[in-house]
Amino acid sequence: MIKIQCFGIIKDLVGASSIPVSDVPETVGDLRAYLTKAYPSFNGLSSWMIAVNQSYAEDQTALNVNDEVALIPPVSGG
Repeated sequence: MIKIQCFGIIKDLVGASSIPVSDVPETVGDLRAYLTKAYPSFNGLSSWMIAVNQSYAEDQTALNVNDEVALIPPVSGG
């Protein structure tokens, strides 16, 4: 199991500050696919990142039990 921390608008979209996922996806890309299927409103975001163990992760990054995973919403600013 992994526990995914949610921030900003993503927290609002899922209605919680974290999401438990019992079947750990193999990669970040698999997790992204799972989340967009489970939460179709993610498709309306201009972009969002996934961090694993406090580092931004690419879709091919492997996931392991007890990884610290965070969903980072789109950020704007100047």
